[in-house]
Amino acid sequence: MRAVLRLLRTQAFRIVLAYVLLFAVSVSALLFFTYWNTRRTLDAQTDQIIEAEITGLSEQYQRLGLHGLGESVMSRSLHGGQALYLLTDNSHRVLAGNLDAWPQITANPGNFVEFDYERRVNGVPETRRARGRLFMLPQSGNFYLLVAQDVHDRDLTQRMFTTTLPWTVALILVFGLLGGALMSHNMLRRLDAINRASNEIMAGNLTRRVPVSGAADEFDVLAENLNRMLDRIERLLKGLREVTDSVAHDLRTPLNRLRQRLEQSQARMMAAGSDTGEIERAIADTDQLIATFNALLLIAETDAGAARGAMSPLDLASVAGDVSELYEPLADEKNVTLTLVTASVPAIEGNRSLVAQALANLVDNAIKYTPAGGRVAVSISQSFAGIDLSVADSGPGIPAEDRARVVERFVRLEASRNSPGTGLGLSLVAAVAHFHNAKLLLEDNAPGLKAILRFPRPALRLTPPGAKPVQIPARTAAE
Repeated sequence: MRAVLRLLRTQAFRIVLAYVLLFAVSVSALLFFTYWNTRRTLDAQTDQIIEAEITGLSEQYQRLGLHGLGESVMSRSLHGGQALYLLTDNSHRVLAGNLDAWPQITANPGNFVEFDYERRVNGVPETRRARGRLFMLPQSGNFYLLVAQDVHDRDLTQRMFTTTLPWTVALILVFGLLGGALMSHNMLRRLDAINRASNEIMAGNLTRRVPVSGAADEFDVLAENLNRMLDRIERLLKGLREVTDSVAHDLRTPLNRLRQRLEQSQARMMAAGSDTGEIERAIADTDQLIATFNALLLIAETDAGAARGAMSPLDLASVAGDVSELYEPLADEKNVTLTLVTASVPAIEGNRSLVAQALANLVDNAIKYTPAGGRVAVSISQSFAGIDLSVADSGPGIPAEDRARVVERFVRLEASRNSPGTGLGLSLVAAVAHFHNAKLLLEDNAPGLKAILRFPRPALRLTPPGAKPVQIPARTAAE
């Protein structure tokens, strides 16, 4: 049912449906005009025949009187055919003609009328349709003459049109919808192939290309253009990544050497009893530079999908426990209560080091910006939306209007300008979330901020080798 609804929502099906409806309306209008014009032509021909008959009978009446008119009517009635005659008195008693009785006519004399009458066909009575003209004989006042033509064939044609038209429209709609469904299915199949390739490319597989069917149609032209564009983008990204990696590695190596020399100088100065404050600050600045380059490299590798080969079933409770244990001393030092609450959740498919680094960044930020006496809570839960790994604090939080841009690189809010950092922490968390097809949600904790890493629910329950999801008891920094 879902596939049918998806098919009906395609643009191709809507276009075909609009065309089919327009075509059905056009065919209906054409058939109706054909029927109307045919009936009008047949009625005009019938009326001309009746007028000619009336003209001849009028001449007979004027020359021979009522008796001569009756003989003429009897003579013409004997010839049969489609002509119908009836001469009656004022009481509608039949005097001459080939109609057995006066028909049910309500029109005034002089007008054309249509009526049903009975005629024997092969000895069987049959009801037929006739069109004629009724008029009162002049100078008599007590006699009526009805001259008509059998139009039963015209009625059969009318019935054929009225029966054929609905069936024609219905068949047009049925075959049109079937054709639209087939066209939509074919177009949807081609688009699904493009979408699958696009999803793999967005996931980091830059070698993936849009398949070409070989039909040389518009979709193949689009696929070829997209593939050429992807080739160009891959070359540019590869060159940019190589330059970035080279610069980062080339700078990180001398920075590490500089740090070692500063430590050696600090040791010599301390041995000589000199002040080493400037050396310590230089070492701290060097450490911050090295951390910045490490974060940039990790973000670049995550965006490029370089760590995808290290994906495995991952127990979030174990990762959260390790990170919480690592940051308990820092929380204790700042007099911040750090708690961990987990639930038994399915294992996800993930990279342990990246998830641990992302969680560590969130916990570090929460402890850093939470005032003394505050609380930081790390929790794991699951719902229909997914599996949540969240960090909530009671600090100042982030204004709602700034939550979208704080995940950009090197973005720091005014409130954190005086705090140490590079503005890459949430950028790395967002990159890790994207790498795992997860979402990074920043919500109000009233007070404080609640950062949620929402991982998609696994289709199958994944269990890491030698590990089971466990319930970890709550811990605090004071324990």
